[in-house]
Amino acid sequence: MALIIYLLCTLTSFACSYMLLRNYFSIQSKILLWSGLCFVGLFVNNLFLIIDALTGPGVDLLTVRLALSFISLLFLLFGLIWEDNPT
Repeated sequence: MALIIYLLCTLTSFACSYMLLRNYFSIQSKILLWSGLCFVGLFVNNLFLIIDALTGPGVDLLTVRLALSFISLLFLLFGLIWEDNPT
């Protein structure tokens, strides 16, 4: 059951990153770029979570997953701080 939830989270983060980056290329809003890059990182993080769950206790990818999450959220934080036209 956990693997199904991990797969749904992966598909959701992929869909979010796809829609955000697709809209960025048509609108050229920088916050869409940074949000899309954040969700790309979260998508890769979820892929590593599935790999970690499938390989079992032999391989521990916790450090890699935490680093990916941190870098992904740094993208979003950078985009929120440096957005040039606040609303």
